[in-house]
Amino acid sequence: MITDTHTHLYSEQFNEDRKAMIQRAKDAGVTRFFIPAIDSNYTDKMLTLEKENPNSVFLMMGLHPTSVKENYLEELAHVKKWIDKKQFYAIGEIGMDLYWDKTFSTQQQEAFRTQIQWAKEKKMPINIHCRNAFDEVFEVLESEKSDDLRGIFHCFTGTLEQAQQAISYNMKLGIGGVATFKNGKIDKFLNQIDIKHIVLETDAPYLAPTPFRGKRNESAYLTNVVDKLVDIYGLSYQEIAEITTQNSKDVFGI
Repeated sequence: MITDTHTHLYSEQFNEDRKAMIQRAKDAGVTRFFIPAIDSNYTDKMLTLEKENPNSVFLMMGLHPTSVKENYLEELAHVKKWIDKKQFYAIGEIGMDLYWDKTFSTQQQEAFRTQIQWAKEKKMPINIHCRNAFDEVFEVLESEKSDDLRGIFHCFTGTLEQAQQAISYNMKLGIGGVATFKNGKIDKFLNQIDIKHIVLETDAPYLAPTPFRGKRNESAYLTNVVDKLVDIYGLSYQEIAEITTQNSKDVFGI
C-alpha cells in the first residue's frame, strides 16, 4: 500500500478521466489519497470526491497562500466554519508563497499563523506550502512550535540544513517528482535524512516525475518516486512503501 499525501484530485485537469485516473493509481498500489484545500471555490468538489471515494479519499481544509487576497478574512472564516463542523485530517495547504506575488506577504503570514493556531487547538496536523519563503515560514514555525504542532512540509525543495530545520518543528518532508529531476538537488542529500521523516506525494496534476516531466501528473506516477527512493536509500520497494505509509499514518492518525 502506497499513500499519496498530497494530490489535487478535484483539479479541472482530471475532469475527463477522474475515475479512470483514480483506478489507475489503485491498480498501481496507491490506495490512499490526501486532498489539500486551496480556497472556498473547491470545497464542494472536495466533498463530492470524498463522498464518491469514502475509503480512500481523505480531506484537508485550509487557505492556500496564493489565495490570500483582499478577501482573506472571509476565506479564513470559511476554513474555520468547516473545521468546526466536520472532520478533516489536516489543515492545509497553508503557508507562504512569495514566488508569484509579494503584495499580500504580511497577510499570508497572518493567515499561516492563524491556521497553525487552529490546528494546535484541534490537535490536527498541518500541510505546509512554501515557495521562495523558507525564512518567512520558519519565522512563523519558530514562534508557534510546540508539542502539539506536527505535519508535512509539502513538496520539500530546500537544502539539507532547511530539511533538518523543518524536521526540528516535527514536520515530515513531502517527497515527490522533484526527487527524480536531474536538477532537483534534493536527491543529492536525502540519504542523509532518516526515512522515518519522509512521506510520499505527487502534487498531481503538477510536478510529474521523470519520465513524465512536463506532462500532467497523476497519483499512479508515485511508483516512479518510490523507485527513486529505492535507489537513494538502498531499501526494497516494499520497504519504502510500508515505511512511508506508516509515516503518513503517524501524521494523519489514520
